[in-house]
Amino acid sequence: MVVAKRFIAGAVCPRCASMDRIRTWEQHGIRYRDCVSCDFFEQLPIEEETPAELETRVNRIRQSQQRNDIQAVKILDPKRK
Repeated sequence: MVVAKRFIAGAVCPRCASMDRIRTWEQHGIRYRDCVSCDFFEQLPIEEETPAELETRVNRIRQSQQRNDIQAVKILDPKRK
């Protein structure tokens, strides 16, 4: 069985700091990465579960949004007096 190895565009090798020299492939549920310039090699298990989103000021519910006070808005016609 032939395994397709792909280069990762823009990736920098953690050992030799060469750019665009890292290739990756998957085999038997394990993800592999290596550098073609040096002898860097890494294997990682393929994680099916995505990590939870970090809470930031953008996705956090503000106190003003937590209140359920609904107020009706009445649109006035400027021509009517």
